[in-house]
Amino acid sequence: MSYEDTEKQQFVTEKKSADSFEKSLEGGHSDEAEVATAKDINFINRLAAKLNAETKGIELVTDEEKTETSIINVLTMWLSANLVIATFALGALGITVFGLSFWQATLTIIFFSFIGVVPVAFFSIFGPKLGLRQMILSKFLVGDYAMRIFSFINMVACIGWGAVNIMSSAQLLNIVNNGACPPWAGCLILIICTILVTFFGYHVIHLYEKWSWVPNLVAFIAIIARMAMSGNFEFGTMEGGKTTAGNVLSFGGSIYGFATGWTTYASDYTVYQPRNVSSTKIFFAIFIGLYTPLLFTLILGAACATGINTDPAWADLYNSNSIGGLIYAILVQDSLHGFGQFLCVLLALSTVANNVPNMYSMALSAQATWSKLSKVPRIFWTICGNFITLAICIPAYYHFADVMDNFMDLIGYYLAIYQSIALSEHFIWNKGNFAAYDYEHFYDKDVYPIGYAGVFGFCCGAAGVVIGMNQVWYMSVLAHKIGDYGGDIGFELAFAFSFIGYNLTRPLERKYTGR
Repeated sequence: MSYEDTEKQQFVTEKKSADSFEKSLEGGHSDEAEVATAKDINFINRLAAKLNAETKGIELVTDEEKTETSIINVLTMWLSANLVIATFALGALGITVFGLSFWQATLTIIFFSFIGVVPVAFFSIFGPKLGLRQMILSKFLVGDYAMRIFSFINMVACIGWGAVNIMSSAQLLNIVNNGACPPWAGCLILIICTILVTFFGYHVIHLYEKWSWVPNLVAFIAIIARMAMSGNFEFGTMEGGKTTAGNVLSFGGSIYGFATGWTTYASDYTVYQPRNVSSTKIFFAIFIGLYTPLLFTLILGAACATGINTDPAWADLYNSNSIGGLIYAILVQDSLHGFGQFLCVLLALSTVANNVPNMYSMALSAQATWSKLSKVPRIFWTICGNFITLAICIPAYYHFADVMDNFMDLIGYYLAIYQSIALSEHFIWNKGNFAAYDYEHFYDKDVYPIGYAGVFGFCCGAAGVVIGMNQVWYMSVLAHKIGDYGGDIGFELAFAFSFIGYNLTRPLERKYTGR
């Protein structure tokens, strides 16, 4: 069968699936106004089909559609998404914000990245097995009502991710050529690039991520070389104490939030893998694709940030232009000059690789939040999400470090709650058995939990966050006791509290609702 025939067959299958899905959501009935609205909006899908873009949203991916067999694509998806300037910027915070030495930051990165990556790799296994997007299969894991809460938070989180990522790159574009590219223009350029890739959907996203890591790696290797030649690197000392412990916990919470941030999109990028693909291969492909670039880029960011303590010129550039100024100092000033500026532009554009999965999954989360919203094409939600991101990142541009730190912690909080509940349901109540999920009837509310236990577990987790969080705007009672600046234990308590609350109430839900 030719490539064109395959594409046509895929579109026909997706269209039939979408039609049947719309009918099933409303029991096969809808009023005239809803039908008219659906027809008005679906011109976007017709346009996408003409351009060979994916028109599928949260519908079940059938066995006939599971044509993606490359494990390499699974790995490079996350390799490219994490080998970006935003990861580098987060690593630098260990030195510039939390005052850790290089070795302290490195050990924190190794540990907290590991515990963040494992859940993402695990939930990616569900994509091939069930053929459902992460938020839709979450109906089975956390219950219907709780899934809607997480879907809404996920929409907000995806937009937040996009804004944080774009800010770091816009800083770099702004400083190149002496501010020729104003912040708003840099943000707009990155948004347009993200829309162009996400418009075409799953297969084009995987194709883009398969190669986009290459220029980024070249730029980071140049940074390593120039950093080594500068002589500005320092190891620092390994001093302990309560204050250091608090800073490690706070930095670790940010690292965990970044590493595990893909959990609620995990299966979105494996649904087209065959149902019989090896779960072990999927798990380790995701794990390697995530953990390797995280360690490399986060540690590199921490190493380069130590130069701020030894070189006043670097410190001045960092203070005036944040992470963009630091990279400019390494690659351009008294360094590679014109070629360094070219590498800066490459690194700035690397943000697209990180934002693409955010904006793609944001659209799927919007569709999952409410059945009526599922009728609005994925592409429409993707475009809306990108422009909301643009509206946020321009004013937040001038407070990058605080925004990034606070946002990463907040992400870690809600994902710890999600992981606690979802892992409990899968391993404790479903005994780790994938046969327990009636995925073919995911639109039937009788086949998954209502979500009473999930909502209660979420509330318990939120209580844990309030007790353990440490933010600029709020330091909890327990966090206050850890060192001079507090220590963030919000995500740890969130996980523990939601685990207890969910597993205490889940037996009652099963007893009185039968599901």
